[in-house]
Amino acid sequence: MNKNIRRVTVAAMIAAVYFVLTMIFYLTSFQPLQSRLSEALTVLPYFTPVAIPGIFVGCIISNILGGNGIWDVVIGSLASLLAAYLTYKISYNKPKRKLLAPLPAVLVNAVFIGTMLSVLSDLPLFATMLSVGLGQVLACYVLGFPLMLLIERTKKLNELFKGIS
Repeated sequence: MNKNIRRVTVAAMIAAVYFVLTMIFYLTSFQPLQSRLSEALTVLPYFTPVAIPGIFVGCIISNILGGNGIWDVVIGSLASLLAAYLTYKISYNKPKRKLLAPLPAVLVNAVFIGTMLSVLSDLPLFATMLSVGLGQVLACYVLGFPLMLLIERTKKLNELFKGIS
């Protein structure tokens, strides 16, 4: 298969999974005190930079349909893009930094999404940042980190990400 076609296909698959997970868990994905379980996928740039546009596009589509308006489409999607890029920069091809892979999504989203939700919902900043941060820990470390281990240990999943950088 052509390498570019494979990259686009994998990015599109990641975007689709992100979108579907966000919509399945809609009630927790778009509330002022939220936990977006689809954020578990933000660990995927540990394996390939192709995951970065996949996460970004999945987030944009989710936020367009999500109900928090243009602020979430812009700020939320850019926060996910930044988190995915930072995950790639600090952990890609660095097995000793595997435990750091979920961290950018936790920190970036706690700050940016927490601030946005505080302003939009007129809730205390600390409460929204803490809520989003805890939701990100759940998604990225409790779900995302085991996903990383599963991908590493599953031959077919590992092959999916190899050679598409």
